[in-house]
Amino acid sequence: MDYFLVSSFLIFYVRKILQTKTQLPEWDKKLEIVKYISIALLGTYYVADSPDWYQWIWHAFLIFLLVVGYRNEVFRPVRGLLQSAIPFVLISVINDSVELIAPKFYAKNDDYFATAAAFAFVLCFVIWFYVQKQQKALILEREERIKEELASKAQKESLEYLVAERTYELTLQKEELQKTIDELKSTQNQLIQSEKMASLGELTAGIAHEIQNPLNFVNNFSEVSVELCQELEEEIDKTTLPESDKEYIKEIISDLSQNQQKITHHGKRADSIVKGMLQHSRVSSGEKELVDINALADEYMRLAYHGLRAKNKEFNAALVTDFDPTIGQVEVMPQDLGRVFLNLFTNAFYAVAEKKRLLAEEGTVTDYRPEVKITTKKFADTLYIRVTDNGTGMPETVKAKIFQPFFTTKPTGQGTGLGLSMSYDIITNAHGGSLDVETVPGKKTEFKITLPLEKV
Repeated sequence: MDYFLVSSFLIFYVRKILQTKTQLPEWDKKLEIVKYISIALLGTYYVADSPDWYQWIWHAFLIFLLVVGYRNEVFRPVRGLLQSAIPFVLISVINDSVELIAPKFYAKNDDYFATAAAFAFVLCFVIWFYVQKQQKALILEREERIKEELASKAQKESLEYLVAERTYELTLQKEELQKTIDELKSTQNQLIQSEKMASLGELTAGIAHEIQNPLNFVNNFSEVSVELCQELEEEIDKTTLPESDKEYIKEIISDLSQNQQKITHHGKRADSIVKGMLQHSRVSSGEKELVDINALADEYMRLAYHGLRAKNKEFNAALVTDFDPTIGQVEVMPQDLGRVFLNLFTNAFYAVAEKKRLLAEEGTVTDYRPEVKITTKKFADTLYIRVTDNGTGMPETVKAKIFQPFFTTKPTGQGTGLGLSMSYDIITNAHGGSLDVETVPGKKTEFKITLPLEKV
């Protein structure tokens, strides 16, 4: 009976401590089989009426359990429990061995052997109790450590969350500061550019005024000189000089007259440049009026077209309008905006005329139909105006400089290089809008005006 109790307690506590049912299911099945073997051995004790070999089977069974427990690392946590059964097994084997080898000696000292066996049996349970108490202490310690780890983990996660939140806030602040810095740099560049343009305007106005007076004298005296040459020719005819001398003098006078006419022509050209400079530098009155944008654009489109037709009777182009009827009247500076329209349309008609001329030289003009289109559209309190032509277009190198003062792609005598620069200033500064250009070399050009809308 003692063997059964020892083996049963040993199996029970091993399974409980190691939690074999959930942690070691394979070993749990084996221990379950061992439990049934111990029950079978107990049944054999009563059925066989305590045979002589019965104790030795129990000895082998318990020794087998101890050996298996010590040889498998999985039972390392319960080896202290297994050690508690060793004294009982050892004394039981010694008792049975002495009884078998020296029965008289055993009979003579039977009380001592019985006392030792009882002591080993009690010691076994005392050790189990101590191991169980120690195991509970270890479990409590493990639970405390797990709680501390969980608390530490929770604190760590909380700190990580706070760090992540703070990092996110700092990132947002950095982005806002970077955005502010970029805006300040952009504003600074705009202010510098505005200051440069203002200084350039003042300088241009000063130079233009200084040039205007001597230029007027040149133009006036060149015209007077032409008239004097004509009068001189008339007076030569009245003289009695030989005809050969008269012809020679008239040739000289004719050369002088032609020179004066060239001076007059280029003087007027210089005068138009000076007037353009003054017009470019002149500050608008800034007074806005209610204007029908569609009507204004149509008027200047036809004005530019007929102006070019007056110079070139053979020129023809399709005038296409796509007006938004919902725009109504808006407050703008009509004279200034009209100058912008005039410049854009003049450039567009020049581009399509130039393309037609180039194609005519190549012999492919029959496939080309010049077209200039004006489109207006209102959307979200903003006015969009597009002036498009299917002319020569422009390369990127020209596009980058197109709004610079005095930059022109037209031949000498056909452009001052101030029209688009002045138009850009009117749209951006006077009206608070934007003027951009998109172009495809050899195919088309589109000027895009965007104005904030104040509808009435």
